[in-house]
Amino acid sequence: MRLRRFIAPAVIAAAAVFGFAGPAMAGSPHFVGTPTFTTSGSTITVAAKEAGLGDEAQINVTMTADALCINGGGNHPKAVNKTSVTAGAVVPVQNGKADYTITGTAAFQPACSPPMTVQFQNVKVTDTTNNLTATAVPGP
Repeated sequence: MRLRRFIAPAVIAAAAVFGFAGPAMAGSPHFVGTPTFTTSGSTITVAAKEAGLGDEAQINVTMTADALCINGGGNHPKAVNKTSVTAGAVVPVQNGKADYTITGTAAFQPACSPPMTVQFQNVKVTDTTNNLTATAVPGP
């Protein structure tokens, strides 16, 4: 009888310590400020900082955009003068924070050469690890 009184509390205590331990705290991921999108010719770059990443070792980040080749009259392109841009990075996390810069370049066939210019739209950066997204519409 005494052994049963000892075993039951011991099993309950062990279950509380080992069986019901919750997951590690992941934090509260968010952008610090607003990600900055810049363009130069057919290249687009995003610079961003995230915090609240908890004890994650790294995050996966993707930037996507549509690139349009605009003629000298400012007219929208035909279907063949559009392309998608995708760039990504695996970014290390230090002390729950990550700073990163990602650059992508649009490749047109045929080339989008002067007097035509490249315009980006539907620009988005996504931390796919934490489902965190920011969008922008940079100028031409």
